[in-house]
Amino acid sequence: MTKKKVYEALKKYGLEDRITTHEETIDTVEHAAMRIGCTEPEIAKTLSFVVDEKPVIVVMAGDGRVNSSKFKAKFHTKPHMVPRDQVEELIGYQPGGVCPFGIPSDIPVWLDVSMKRFAYVHPAAGDEYTSVTLTPEELERASNAMGWCDICKGWEE
Repeated sequence: MTKKKVYEALKKYGLEDRITTHEETIDTVEHAAMRIGCTEPEIAKTLSFVVDEKPVIVVMAGDGRVNSSKFKAKFHTKPHMVPRDQVEELIGYQPGGVCPFGIPSDIPVWLDVSMKRFAYVHPAAGDEYTSVTLTPEELERASNAMGWCDICKGWEE
């Protein structure tokens, strides 16, 4: 079901052929980089936060960590992750496979500028065995992102 949802969402942009299914789990940045054959920073991790009691998704480079001050400046609240046991119910994917494709239309998606330094990034594609390879611009289109934000620390430009 989740694979079909991601496939259909990416098909609207002609990107469905970029989905890869892996034999082993890609549920962490480290595992994903090993299976895909890229660096850890090129993994586009999708994190879900609670802002004004509603979910918000931020996709960031694998080496990025949320900077509380930057997050608060952007979203006017401290960063609070969606509780793990509520992720699937609210976002539509289980932890390890959360992605910005085929999610409920009322959940805003933001992309962190930490990904702009790469030709390609690799977000999950709905489960812990599936990824998709996209340019940052393709990710922006296919995720219907609200725009780019700068909420990360720990990465070098």
